[in-house]
Amino acid sequence: MPAFNLPDLHDANRSITPNQYQGKVWLLNVWASWCVACRQEHDMLLALSKNQSASLIGLNYKDNNVAAQQWLVDMGGNPYQYSAVDQTGITGIDLGIYGVPETFIIDKNGKIAYRYTGALNPEDYQNKLLPLIEKLENE
Repeated sequence: MPAFNLPDLHDANRSITPNQYQGKVWLLNVWASWCVACRQEHDMLLALSKNQSASLIGLNYKDNNVAAQQWLVDMGGNPYQYSAVDQTGITGIDLGIYGVPETFIIDKNGKIAYRYTGALNPEDYQNKLLPLIEKLENE
């Protein structure tokens, strides 16, 4: 996982770094208010955030903070424990993202264990991501 130190979307005084999650399995979801496909996965992320043991962290990519905050309200809520602001896109470049949305599973050692490109759907979550998350949590 590339190192980053980014402000939180809802509290610019709070810094978000991957080191905060060392020793934990967590998900990083790259999203933006201008992203059409992000709308497709949002309800699923809301449900996931209520039933998931692993932390769901957002990476708000090349977005306007006010637009991003309003988008979360308009979409029915904020599924993220925190959402790091990547206005320049440098962290996204360091992650090698192809586009938005993308979701990464990060293991307890801070390594990317899996990368999911595109809008996450319940079937792929249940069949691809969840088994890996459970395996990593038990290691």
